[in-house]
Order: sequence, then C-alpha cells, then structure tokens
Amino acid sequence: MTESKKKGLIVRSTGSWYEVRSEAGKVYNGRLKGKFKLKGPQTSNPIAVGDWVMYEMEDEVHQTVLIVEILPRQNYLIRKSVHKTGQGQLLAANIDQAIFIMTYKMPKTSLGFLDRFLVTAEAFRIPVQIVFNKMDLLNEEEQDQVFEWAGLYQSLGYGILFTSIPKEQGIEEFTEMFQGKVSLMSGHSGVGKSSLMNIVAPDLHIKTKEVSDFAEKGVHTTTYSTMWELGKDTYLIDSPGIKELGILEIEKEELAHYFPEMRELLGQCKFNNCMHLSEPGCVVREALEQGDIAESRYFSYLSMLENNDNRR
Repeated sequence: MTESKKKGLIVRSTGSWYEVRSEAGKVYNGRLKGKFKLKGPQTSNPIAVGDWVMYEMEDEVHQTVLIVEILPRQNYLIRKSVHKTGQGQLLAANIDQAIFIMTYKMPKTSLGFLDRFLVTAEAFRIPVQIVFNKMDLLNEEEQDQVFEWAGLYQSLGYGILFTSIPKEQGIEEFTEMFQGKVSLMSGHSGVGKSSLMNIVAPDLHIKTKEVSDFAEKGVHTTTYSTMWELGKDTYLIDSPGIKELGILEIEKEELAHYFPEMRELLGQCKFNNCMHLSEPGCVVREALEQGDIAESRYFSYLSMLENNDNRR
C-alpha cells in the first residue's frame, strides 16, 4: 500500500538515482516515477541538487522512494550539456549565493570563463562571491594583477576574497561566508575547492587531488553535484569541476542586461535594438573607449555573442 506523499530535498544526484533527504533528516535512495512530464528547460537531468520534491515510499525493505513531483524552483543554474547537443545540464537549484573559486595559476582561470559564470548567475539573479585562491603562489607582480582584477569586479558589485590555505589567509572570512545560506561552490578543477571545503567542513573528508604540473589542469574529483549540510540552515553544493560553461537560455539581444556596467546604460543608445558592435550612437562603445567599461569584459561579451569557446 502506497504511503501518502512527503516532502524531501535532493542532496545528491548520480544520474538516474537521487538521494532524497526527508524533513526529519533521513536520507533515501529515490528515482523518478515512470514517464515524467517536465516543464521548463530541456535538460539531460530533470532534477538538480537543491530541488524540493514530493516522494512516496517504494520499497520499505530497501528504503527506496519514488519521486512523484518536483516543486517550483526559486532559481537554478544551468550549463550546456557535455553529451547532448541542444540540451542543458542543471547544476543546482534554489541557491542563495554562488561562490566562484579562481586561481591566477596552477591552474589558470581565464577572465572569459569567470565572466560566463557571472552572466549565467546574473540571468538567474544569484549573487556571486569571487574567491581568489592560492595567493601564496604569486610573486608581487602577479599579486598586483590579481588586485587589479579584484578591483574591477568589486566595482561591479561582486564580493571579493583572497585566500591561501598554507598562510591561513582569508580562511575565517571564507567560513563565515556560508552561514545561514545555500551556497553553490564552483570553478575549474584544481583551483582548491575540495581543500577549502575540508577547512569549512572537516568532518566531510572530501577527496582532493593535486594539480598536474605538466598540464596545469586539475584532475576531476567530483563526478556529480552533492549538497552538504554544514550547520543550521547552512548548505554547500559542490558542483563538478567545470571545463566549459556554455551559455543557455539567454537571447543575444538580452546578453548586455547581464553585464552590470552595460545594464546601467540600457536605453541610452541611439537605436533601441543596439547590439553594441559598430552601430552609430552606441553609448556602450563610448564607455569602452573612455575606459569606463573594461576591455576584458567587452571581449567576453563579444565572445558570448559569437558563442566562442571561453577557455582562452
């Protein structure tokens, strides 16, 4: 006999099976019931970590449940599916903030990649904190470059933090960043996400791997998104190390809306449908020439418009 429906939180996704945490804190293995009619984006994974669902008990002995309904999302983060053309992959849902970990080297994070992440988060109104990790590896000149980048993104309204695990720089502030929020942590493989998470939540014993000196590329340690409970109302979602982040669900005409410095100028161009390329009377181009918009940000805008690869 089927029990009545209960509410649960998706805390881990492994493809076809999901870990569902009941409101009482018990974790079940769950799967979608039969053919599921889905609304919203066309995705390779219908459910994301952070989703609230309704479930029914399927098997008392093996403690498995059937997911019968996905509750409406406050927001979600999506990227292009690596395997299925034209589809998206949901990274997480119902997020209070995204924490983007980047490194100047070992491995290098490009500003183009950061900008893609910021645009995706802006599109779903998710605040972003940018953490510059491995500051201890940098010489004075490299540090100055990072401080310059940080100043740019701080002026655009993003939170900034500098961290170094060996020097214990920024670790206390990093830990405080999570309190009372559902946070998604992201960034390239090898930037130190797992090492930082082990400081925030040492009980979790999250697996870490070294960055390959030869390729300066991180070795993937996370295969699926997982949600960790760090304390009361405090959750951390660790998403897979992202090699690329394709923009989805953003029309080209809307792209400038998700660059804060361009959004401020919307409606001021001579033409309503200005794409800020070579049109006469374009205030965005004027701001670029006057140095009010950073060249790197404008190049990122062009790259996204042309749908170019972002790993430059």
